Amino acid sequence: MGILLAEALDGEIISADSGAVYRGLDIGTAKPTPEEQQRVRFHLIDVVDPDEVFTASRFRELALEAIESIRARGKRVLIVGGTGLYLRVLLHGFSLAPPPASPEIRERLMAECKTLGTHAMHARLKQVDPVAAARIHPNDAVRIVRALEVYEATGVPISQWQRRAESELPSLKVGLTMPRQQLYARIDARVDQMMAQGFLQEVQNLLQKGYNKDLPALKGLGYRHMIEYLEGRLSLEEAVRLWKRDTRRFAKRQMTWFRKEPGVHWLDASAGAEKTAQHILSLIEQQGGL
Repeated sequence: MGILLAEALDGEIISADSGAVYRGLDIGTAKPTPEEQQRVRFHLIDVVDPDEVFTASRFRELALEAIESIRARGKRVLIVGGTGLYLRVLLHGFSLAPPPASPEIRERLMAECKTLGTHAMHARLKQVDPVAAARIHPNDAVRIVRALEVYEATGVPISQWQRRAESELPSLKVGLTMPRQQLYARIDARVDQMMAQGFLQEVQNLLQKGYNKDLPALKGLGYRHMIEYLEGRLSLEEAVRLWKRDTRRFAKRQMTWFRKEPGVHWLDASAGAEKTAQHILSLIEQQGGL
């Protein structure tokens, strides 16, 4: 659908998919094919190797650069993808509240705090977020841990999340919905298609190149399930079943996230890509263009 819109609008696409930034993660992230990339220019795909760190802050930096270059060429900008944090920091900056607590990260950091002491943890915070460290007393374990937790979870210092609102990026936000059973059927069909396209071989190739299974890039949907199969912990049938189940759960969480985003125009996409694209083009016209 993004390609149809970009062609109709003479635009270019910025991918807001946290998996598509990694080289070699192609089938499992539904990355545009070489043929599709001949039709429309894409940005922020194949940016880093799977063992490199890529944060929401880095995404925002590169996306803003891409927006500037696209506009300089007289093209329209389409931002397509479902990583809510990426879209939030791009459209709103870091003016909103930081994400909810991560129990796993917090538990580990609290354990480290008890072992190393608050002053050592405060020194660690000072390295990654000196602004927050200056505001937090070296004995305040709770606030130190929270600040470190936010940085580890997002790659963005808590002081940036808490600073005054920046100018928001003007945009027309469109969200797509469809009946749940239809959505789930599409998810199942997509997983089956990825398997038929050689997804298992893609995962094997990544592991054979020496990439650690515990890398964030390989913890994504599908990748972790195939790794469990390759390690003999799941049958292939069970791995695929769990992949489909976890994707359905992720889609539900994704919808909950975006329902909280203000100003989204929601459209029913059940009629298919072409008709939905026409509805979006009509909406753009009603809004006076992009």
